[in-house]
Amino acid sequence: MAWSLRTLPTLSEDQFSQWGKLLEERTGIQLVFQQKAWLESQMSSRMRELGFEDYDHYYLYVTHGLEGKLEWTRLIDRIAVKETSFFRHRDSIEYVRQYLQNKINNQTLHNSFDVWSLGCATGEEPYSLAMVINDCFELAMLDPYYGITAMDISSSALAAGRKARYSKRRIEQIKPEEIKRYMHQCADGSFEVVGKLRDRVCFTQANIIHARQLPHVKVDVIFCQNLLVYFRRWLRRDVLNALIDRLKPGGLLVVGLGETVDWEHPLMQRTTDDQVQAYIRAEQE
Repeated sequence: MAWSLRTLPTLSEDQFSQWGKLLEERTGIQLVFQQKAWLESQMSSRMRELGFEDYDHYYLYVTHGLEGKLEWTRLIDRIAVKETSFFRHRDSIEYVRQYLQNKINNQTLHNSFDVWSLGCATGEEPYSLAMVINDCFELAMLDPYYGITAMDISSSALAAGRKARYSKRRIEQIKPEEIKRYMHQCADGSFEVVGKLRDRVCFTQANIIHARQLPHVKVDVIFCQNLLVYFRRWLRRDVLNALIDRLKPGGLLVVGLGETVDWEHPLMQRTTDDQVQAYIRAEQE
């Protein structure tokens, strides 16, 4: 008990720089010095659990050997940004609905409708996408033929997404009619995403900074919001350039509004809707 209450020393500037460099190399997340206290709090709680008294010894532990690799996975679960909510930016989600609806109306949806949700955290984003996509298929009286691959670096966040249970507070951004169709209230008061949506979402661990190593498949939509903002400008461009190779001709890329302001690519055309930041891939190269 005495050890758990012991106060650890603060990170020195050199230590903060060392840990920040490691975090950026492995996750792409760039920290500023104002986040030092936050980083201390995240690491110190884990260090207390393991009995480490200083950051240097803990650094050596997480950067060496198999045990270090396992410990890094546990640490990144605490450090990786997991802030999210259902329909966090509804305009962007609704743009995906509009995009799919146009395909159905124009009879250009010939194969399955495949979506990537990058930096999916605890699942609210991919399930929000599943709601509007399922709406489109049901409105058109078509058998649902879609899949969403939800990716994140945090294994604990992915586990929460697979569980698909959320508190009443977490579903406040969902409209009542959407809750009625797509959520089931459990005995403990939590809400569970209905099975027909859960079956459409596959959660998988991936590190977006290695975007060029992602599966070489072609998808209709890549949804990548509130993620690039943590990266340096050059890394944002590198990630986006890799992602367009995974889009079908005419595919849609959605990023956070203002997350990248100077990115251009000859195969991508930004849409005219000022409420979202979305790009359409050329039908022909």
